[in-house]
Amino acid sequence: MPDSVAWLCSADAVRERCAQLYAAALANDTPHFSVDLKRIDACVDLVIGITLENYPDLKVPYHSRWRHFTVAGVDHWVLLRQANPGLAGAELARVAIDLVFVSVLLDAGAGNDWRYHSARTATTVSRSEGLALASFDMFENGVFSSQPQAPLQADAQALRNLSEQVLEHGFQSTPENRLLGAAGRCEILRRLGETLQNAFPEVPSANPRIGHLFDVLQAQSDGARLTASAVLHEVLQRFVSIWPSAQHCGGIPVGDVGTHSSLHDGTVTRGLVPFHKLSQWLTYSLVEPLEWAGIEVCELDSLTGLAEYRNGGLLIDTGVLTARDPKLLASALAVYSEPVVEWRALTVAVLDEISLRMRERLQLTAQRLPLAKVLQGGTWAAGRRIASERRKDGAPPVRLVSDGTVF
Repeated sequence: MPDSVAWLCSADAVRERCAQLYAAALANDTPHFSVDLKRIDACVDLVIGITLENYPDLKVPYHSRWRHFTVAGVDHWVLLRQANPGLAGAELARVAIDLVFVSVLLDAGAGNDWRYHSARTATTVSRSEGLALASFDMFENGVFSSQPQAPLQADAQALRNLSEQVLEHGFQSTPENRLLGAAGRCEILRRLGETLQNAFPEVPSANPRIGHLFDVLQAQSDGARLTASAVLHEVLQRFVSIWPSAQHCGGIPVGDVGTHSSLHDGTVTRGLVPFHKLSQWLTYSLVEPLEWAGIEVCELDSLTGLAEYRNGGLLIDTGVLTARDPKLLASALAVYSEPVVEWRALTVAVLDEISLRMRERLQLTAQRLPLAKVLQGGTWAAGRRIASERRKDGAPPVRLVSDGTVF
């Protein structure tokens, strides 16, 4: 990648561009949302209260997809490992990466009416947990593997040939229980299958699997340590082309990147606002598989908060962000429309401010309470809680046109 494009595909770029729009908002110079700094402390109060409610000892786990595999007190990942006692070491990490990569890519908004029934626990769940269990069950049943003798993998051949019908069946999607964005989700996995074919030249294979990312990262680890930025770099460099966003820079696809008219810097990246929400969510979710294999992931706060509707909804519902035109929240907005780009950018910037204030109030260091734990404790849970209190269906305050690839 040219340097300008490589920069755009980084967490530094996400933080810098979002901070520029935040500064504009504080100067009352953004077209769609205003920021009320006086409301942030009340928002922090809510987040701290819910964090202490969920984790009274403040031993907060990372915000990652792994949290969603535990539903109704049952940890499905633990059950899978118990059923496969031979899984260990590098192969355990590969299997975990295969699973979590696919599950994260399928974790866009399901819609307010969709539900998933888990036969294992006889429970019916919705939203992120429902999507997690559905993807987990499909993975365990070999849907993403082309090798019947090796069902616990996600390989290029199976992903390339995945059909929308198989995916809808796995999600129990019917006309009466419709999953939003099934076509978009399927297209991302097919793109992933195509990209995988040449993603890991360091690991020769006729049918590469996602888990080969472990081998790449292990080879790069310095004394069994990797920075979170290094992990995100590999995810974006190798897989940015799977995203269906029409956004390009210098003729190169750059993934989850929007545009905003307030940004003018005279470079090839002018007006572009990167988020890389699912790629960063994926990076957070890779931390534990790497740790299980003995690789420490450090400098987690080099990543940013996630520009998604629970974190962003929290800020609107607590009054930290206000739409300049109230009619804005009554319309269904496209993911890359300028109002949504502005909302997402301000969300990323305010999450950094919330993290600082939480640490000050709780007298914790960034090592004890990194952003990954603030999100988990945390802002995401608070966003879901306040949405359910404000709206009967628990929907976010901004109505979004979802295609199953971002939200």
